[in-house]
Amino acid sequence: MGMFLVFGGAGAAMAAPADNGVEGKTFVIGTDTTFAPFEFRENGELTGIDMDLVRAIAEAGGFKVEIRSLGFNAALQALTSNQVDGVIAGMSITDERKQVYDFSEPYFESGIQMAVAKNDDTIKGYEDLKGKTVVAKTGSEGEAYAKSIAGQYGFTVKSLDQSATMYESVKSGSAVAVFDDYPVLAYGVAQNNGLKTVTDKVPGGSYGFAVNKGKNTALLAAFNDGLAKLKADGDYQKILDKYLANPTAAQPTTFLDLLGKSFPALMSGLKNTLLVTIISFAVAMAIGLLAGFMKISHNIVLRGIATTFVNIFRGTPLLLWAFMFYFGLPQLTGQPINIWVAGVLTLSLNSGAYVAEIVRGGIQSVDPGQLEASRSLGLGYGKSMQKVVVPQAFKMMTPSLINQLIIMLKDSSLLLAIGFAELLYQGQQIYAANFRVTETLLIVGVIYFVAVMALTKLANYADRRFNK
Repeated sequence: MGMFLVFGGAGAAMAAPADNGVEGKTFVIGTDTTFAPFEFRENGELTGIDMDLVRAIAEAGGFKVEIRSLGFNAALQALTSNQVDGVIAGMSITDERKQVYDFSEPYFESGIQMAVAKNDDTIKGYEDLKGKTVVAKTGSEGEAYAKSIAGQYGFTVKSLDQSATMYESVKSGSAVAVFDDYPVLAYGVAQNNGLKTVTDKVPGGSYGFAVNKGKNTALLAAFNDGLAKLKADGDYQKILDKYLANPTAAQPTTFLDLLGKSFPALMSGLKNTLLVTIISFAVAMAIGLLAGFMKISHNIVLRGIATTFVNIFRGTPLLLWAFMFYFGLPQLTGQPINIWVAGVLTLSLNSGAYVAEIVRGGIQSVDPGQLEASRSLGLGYGKSMQKVVVPQAFKMMTPSLINQLIIMLKDSSLLLAIGFAELLYQGQQIYAANFRVTETLLIVGVIYFVAVMALTKLANYADRRFNK
């Protein structure tokens, strides 16, 4: 891609420091998923001002970076839990954040603008917002500024997680205006996102690269050194000009063009969705069978353990456990956790609680006379369950288990909140760059529908094949 061409010469010209404490190391850097032109995907590759900067600085400093696209709030959680070494995500340097993070020298001076739908001529300034709703990005400078003047102008602020979602809210009429960082709005307008700016830029804060307070000081120093070199060599301005000087409007494309360009990324997301679903369902079945038998045990301790497990995971949201396993567990143990492990734990334990109830209900629905008859023929309790009760119960459980498998496939979309690259996550990456939200989500919906139908038919075939 273009970014490698821009920095190849500069990186070769700048010798890495002999002993900067980071040379030869690899650092994990968290970032947002959708914040063009600072971070977004182009042809499946993560690009933007932040990405070009951190890669060029890493090349100049003789170290490597592994970028994790998580989402702004999730990236900060990952930094706090030591899942990543640093965060670069168009993050404003504030006194509040300085209490938790150490920041680099500012690499961009930001500002806030307000935009409305392109065909809206009723909102021309803040004074026209009285009694209306505006949107801003959660945790952003735009949100802070909008809330600071909301009382003065009498409007309500609704916070959302993504720029593309905010823009769609304005275009659909659920909000009349959006407050966002001016370069993000300018880039989106140039890409025909359906909005227009109606206010001048309000001077804002500065963006900085962040690490946990008191940690990764060598990485922070290397970032500052690299930034200074890029500015001195002129490569810093080249990066800004590449995205901000004269952003080219996106050329109109047909729906088939969109489908063709997005298909590889969506298929990668579908593969991850199916794989995490299959692995999680296998683990959930093992957990559910064990917990299900424990619930019908004559041992009060086993019944208590199983009942507690089922009540906890059925009584709490799945998304809560995704955050707990990926962000909370590393803080408790001091060890990072792989995102696949966190995803499988989340889905399998949640689904395992439901499978346990399916197993318990299936076994208890078998006529007790079946067990008594087999015992009277000389079979022990274990053999009677294995040969007589469980096979009958499994036939009755199968439709519910198939339904649970389908639910798990759809629930896997919640893992996008921790940056798991499943199908819906890939869809968000695509529409964040092209602003064709409705069409992209339509494609994603069709893929989900086809996957669910195919999985249902396959499960029903297996049911007919093995439960004759």
